[in-house]
Amino acid sequence: MTENEIKLKAIAALTAVRGGVEASYVSDLLSEVIPTQFVVPVTRDPARIGLSVLEQLSGPLGALVSGFILAFDVVADAYDQTQPTDSTEAILQQLALDLASDDS
Repeated sequence: MTENEIKLKAIAALTAVRGGVEASYVSDLLSEVIPTQFVVPVTRDPARIGLSVLEQLSGPLGALVSGFILAFDVVADAYDQTQPTDSTEAILQQLALDLASDDS
């Protein structure tokens, strides 16, 4: 799967969530970008095996995150152009404060 295809999956997942689609559908959509098999070196060294798996996951996960960020950026820019009372940054700061207070 190409990086753009993975980004499209991320955007589709966000669209589905906003559209009220069941969480299981979104999970299935996102799981399509995660490899189901890994090539690992023939070794007894768990660190080398773990690194090999991590390297194979980093590309798809990086593209997925990139897709989420791209989608957020486009929506945030559109929102900011509507002359809102609260900026995107202010909303994100409040969200961070709310999450931080939930952990306390």
